[in-house]
Amino acid sequence: MEKFFFVGEDAGEVSDEGAGKKRVCVRAPEGATGELPVVYLNVYQGDGAEAWARLAELGCGPLALVTVGGIDWERDMTPWPAEPATRNEPAYTGGAGDYLQKLTGSIVPAAEAELAQADIAPAWRGIAGYSLAGLFALWSLWQTDVFLRAASASGSLWYEGWLEYAAGHELARVPDRVSLSLGSKEHKTPNRLMREVRRATEATTALLSERGAQATFELNPGNHFAQTDLRMARAIAALM
Repeated sequence: MEKFFFVGEDAGEVSDEGAGKKRVCVRAPEGATGELPVVYLNVYQGDGAEAWARLAELGCGPLALVTVGGIDWERDMTPWPAEPATRNEPAYTGGAGDYLQKLTGSIVPAAEAELAQADIAPAWRGIAGYSLAGLFALWSLWQTDVFLRAASASGSLWYEGWLEYAAGHELARVPDRVSLSLGSKEHKTPNRLMREVRRATEATTALLSERGAQATFELNPGNHFAQTDLRMARAIAALM
């Protein structure tokens, strides 16, 4: 199945396309019924079709993938205001709390209502993302118990204050599995923030393991922009 819809600013509003609305695509294997893992993927652009295709190529077990677009990247994916990675980026304004409320309160119920019409129920819920959305996916584990698994591909874990926050706060619920990955060249940069990304990613993996999660770290060849769809699919597949 493949179903597109839009979620507006008002809680529970599912409507036609328009400014400020989140674009949601629900995908599941044709003919699948019963309980399936449901993974929520926040994307910078597109509708997740490439990641869905890569998951099939990897032979990933059956799952439903819910992709959310139309995101204000520097607001919705950032947990608190912080310095942007480069001078050319907009300010990071820290609106992740508001977006997470929309995701769990409006988007998740609407997506799972669509799945229910196809006789599909969630076996468990996961959350996934690339770059700042990878940071958001992990941060959400400290905020809500809605998601039992999380995948962060090339997550922006260099974000100022991230490690201190993660170490100093309790998870909402210890997740079953968490997969983190990074490009081998991402930390090889003169950028003051980004050169910390490998240390921060490995430290986050260790912290999650210490808290009782099955956490894995994968190092992929290349920089931040190499084979992004494949990396995201591999991170999701590692949750299965």
